[in-house]
Formats: sequence, structure tokens, C-alpha cells
Amino acid sequence: MEEKLPKRKNNRIKNYDYSSTGAYFITICTKERQNYFWGNQCGFVDSLTNIKLSQYGKVVDTAIKKIPIIYPAASVEHYVIMPDHVHLLLLIQGDESGRPMVAPTIDRIIKQMKGYITKKIGFSVWQKLFFDHVIRNSKDYEEHVKYIYENPIRWLSKKEIQKEETR
Repeated sequence: MEEKLPKRKNNRIKNYDYSSTGAYFITICTKERQNYFWGNQCGFVDSLTNIKLSQYGKVVDTAIKKIPIIYPAASVEHYVIMPDHVHLLLLIQGDESGRPMVAPTIDRIIKQMKGYITKKIGFSVWQKLFFDHVIRNSKDYEEHVKYIYENPIRWLSKKEIQKEETR
């Protein structure tokens, strides 16, 4: 008897053009949430100043910085590379009249970035899909910027609590 796998919920907005002018919050996770991107993979990183990107994390950083070079209509407004995931706030820009410039879809940008990283590393570190959120207004934008910048602090705090619990 064939086992039925659970059907994934579609998190995309129906009939939305993901190459439209606007801002997008993206989260991309590693397979099985493995820590590939922070250098201190085995030990505990005790502060934000002690966080160093691993060799793989540096490849991710380079790939993110190449997005606006490869896709001039796209800019990376904010990002953070976490041990096992990446958050990006991407902006698809319009021309002087506000019309969308020729732009790839968010899907194409992320697929190309993941492919570049996989090729440089020599194997895929990624989960199959990614999460995206269309930024709806300035409050939504500011909340996601805050989330990006506070994410390492939350992660470190969570690790510190876990470390205390094991003592």
C-alpha cells in the first residue's frame, strides 16, 4: 500500500506577480536545520561580536551581495545569515515612472542564489522550498527589519537558556 505524504500548504498569494515592484521578506533554511553558516559550529557563540561566518557562511554572504549585480531591478535592503537559515528583505524596484523594471521573480532570484551556493560548496545545504512574505506597508517593513536585526540576539539568548538547562 502506498503511503500518502502530507500535502504542503501553499503559502503564496494566489495570482500575485512575484516580480512586482515591492518589498519581500524571504527565509531560506538549511536541510534538517543544520548549522552550516556560523564558524563556531561545535561550541557556543557567547556574543554577537564573537560570531564569525563559516566558510559556507561566507559563500552565502558573497551570493547575497551578488543579487543586485545579477538582477539590477532587485536590491537586498537587509539580511542576516543565521547558523541554519537566512533572512533577506528584497526590494524589486520600478523605473522613474514607477513601472516595474524587467525583473525576475522572487523564485528565480532565490533559485539562482541557492544554485550558486550549491555549486561553490559542492553539495546542497538547502531545504527544497523557502518562505516569502510580501511586505504590505511601512509598518510591516519596519517590523521585518527589526526581526532581521534581532534574530541573532534571540538565537543566542535561546542557546544560553539551553546551556543553563543542561548544567
